[in-house]
Amino acid sequence: MFLLLPFDSLIVNLLGISLTVLFTLLLVFIIVPAIFGVSFGIRKLYMKSLLKIFAWATLRMERGAKEKNHQLYKPYTNGIIAKDPTSLEEEIKEIRRSGSSKALDNTPEFELSDIFYFCRKGMETIMDDEVTKRFSAEELESWNLLSRTNYNFQYISLRLTVLWGLGVLIRYCFLLPLRFKEFMSKHVHLMCYRICVRALTAIITYHDRENRPRNGGICVANHTSPIDVIILASDGYYAMVGQVHGGLMGVIQRAMVKACPHVWFERSEVKDRHLVAKRLTEHVQDKSKLPILIFPEGTCINNTSVMMFKKGSFEIGATVYPVAIKYDPQFGDAFWNSSKYGMVTYLLRMMTSWAIVCSVWYLPPMTREADEDAVQFANRVKSAIARQGGLVDLLWDGGLKREKVKDTFKEEQQKLYSKMIVGNHKDRSRS
Repeated sequence: MFLLLPFDSLIVNLLGISLTVLFTLLLVFIIVPAIFGVSFGIRKLYMKSLLKIFAWATLRMERGAKEKNHQLYKPYTNGIIAKDPTSLEEEIKEIRRSGSSKALDNTPEFELSDIFYFCRKGMETIMDDEVTKRFSAEELESWNLLSRTNYNFQYISLRLTVLWGLGVLIRYCFLLPLRFKEFMSKHVHLMCYRICVRALTAIITYHDRENRPRNGGICVANHTSPIDVIILASDGYYAMVGQVHGGLMGVIQRAMVKACPHVWFERSEVKDRHLVAKRLTEHVQDKSKLPILIFPEGTCINNTSVMMFKKGSFEIGATVYPVAIKYDPQFGDAFWNSSKYGMVTYLLRMMTSWAIVCSVWYLPPMTREADEDAVQFANRVKSAIARQGGLVDLLWDGGLKREKVKDTFKEEQQKLYSKMIVGNHKDRSRS
């Protein structure tokens, strides 16, 4: 029958059939599951298949390097320097004890050997800085066929190169065009976020859903990426809070505020803490409004640790719903290094990764205790999130990413040392 049709008509018919099949598959496997919140298990099967391919590629790379006597790069997963959790006073006493035959550890005054402690700490900080390395992509010991995530990317064998090239074609020519489908459902809030999750091939495991945030509360979570919002909003409704942006982010914000009463602040208003607290308080006091989603770190961290929580959102007095988010970097690095990549570039990187795999834990709601100030409450919530997500609990301010170290941090070490000297002097005077 097709042979009797003109060539142009044959092309049109084949194109129409292809589009029909494409939209049918899109409706059955993406839109309908997004509406009803169900899954066919295709993404988990996809994830398991990728793991097997990654394992084979890594073994083949190691074998090829061994045959050619190449040294493979191995990242320091636990840091360059092994550090023992000892106090300033204990370490200085140990230095005094080992530096002289006299009992210098009991001397209250300043000793020249004390300088070695601060010199060593300074060298350790330069060589193995706990803050700076939290703002670069996590290094993987295995290769996930993304050349940008492995220092060993080089020609090993024809089969491995062909496999990598096939992966590039799949990610850029198939997955990338397919992942723009979220524009089809921009007016449907929850369905839109679920489509975005599928657009990123995100495989999310939610734990303890009975603890999900409720109206009139504040949801706080560790912050790794702008897609943290999508990860959480695909499982519930939230009102966002943040600063007004320009560019692509500004377009998204203006579209979002039309569908939900989000709380956006102008740059000049953000510095006014009283105004921010007032607007947040008014929002949470209205029990008909959605819970506010806040990332108290104030910047994106590479998902290996949780840094200092800003105390502003903990001064309001509302119920806090902690949420821990942990990504699996094997399939794609979700961390947004905003000082290195713009939003469009970052989204392109996400859409050309294999998948976004993460776990979300909803922790029991927490309230501020009577004898607790906002800082202590924030630290207690932060510790709970870090403990549940298997993250390192750091006291450092994420603002150090763009600012210099505050003098208060230097003064704190000086006070500790002075307190030790003065304390020892008083003990000796009493004796």
